[in-house]
Amino acid sequence: MKSYREIRAKHSMLEICKRPDLAAAITLQPVETLDVDAAIIFADLLLPVEPMGLKLSYPLKEGPVIENPVSSSEDVDALSTSNTDDLGYVGEAIQATVRSLAGRVPVIGFCAAPFTMASYMIEGGPSRNFVKTKQMMYRDETLWRRLMGKLVDVLGSFAVLQVAAGARIIQVFDSWVGALGPDDYVRYVAPYSRALMERIRAAGVPVIHFGTGAAGFFRELHAAGGDVMGVDWRINIDQAWMDISYRSAVQGNLDPTVLFAPLPELRARVHELLKRTGSRPGHIFNLGHGILPETPVENVKACVEIVREFKP
Repeated sequence: MKSYREIRAKHSMLEICKRPDLAAAITLQPVETLDVDAAIIFADLLLPVEPMGLKLSYPLKEGPVIENPVSSSEDVDALSTSNTDDLGYVGEAIQATVRSLAGRVPVIGFCAAPFTMASYMIEGGPSRNFVKTKQMMYRDETLWRRLMGKLVDVLGSFAVLQVAAGARIIQVFDSWVGALGPDDYVRYVAPYSRALMERIRAAGVPVIHFGTGAAGFFRELHAAGGDVMGVDWRINIDQAWMDISYRSAVQGNLDPTVLFAPLPELRARVHELLKRTGSRPGHIFNLGHGILPETPVENVKACVEIVREFKP
């Protein structure tokens, strides 16, 4: 959105995240402009790496970079789990957003899932093949489990901090989990995702569990937990819901690039998605992954209206 780009032109990504006034202002923009049903706090998945002792930067037009990635037992030993109060600026942004919204819509908080966070920390940034991450998993399972345990502690505290500030639900993003096969997911990852989500639910809020590229092991993903399962666009949402025997709500799953289509095509695609979920309660309409920067805002507005006007 233009209003976001104007702020981003003057401030770095980390500066925006660490200034509650800016983060709250950006969080409110889509609520005011698009008339959506919730606000998602403006933050970043990787913010918790800084209080753990890693150096995080966001080079222009590149993904995030961790300058001192984790590669050894000594590196894992050095990771702190006791400084999550340093992330209090996210809580302040949530508090400011909640005040501004005055009960109109709820605020969604979020954090990374342990696997996605671990892979960023080991690879030093985005990766295509996750070779270093999988090397640690396969070569030194004890070290891998120590790292994942620390991440559950830090991410759990970060999520609970957001709940205390007023977030009504937490979304756990496993953005890179599609790099795994089903067996590796169950063995190396699921126990830690489950532990994290149990900590969040113990704070009294539900959890949305979203894994990208995980259509091949959606049942296993669901078994790890989630009151709501986020569904990416690579599987039909009715199939995904049926795969888990309708035991959770579902969220998704319009392909983000459909928002670039002409309005008649956009309407047809949205209607098709809504027909697949029918009148069964428990579907949150959403995209099947993040919105793309070039997306026409008027098409997003139209999409919201099409959903609101739909009659099953």
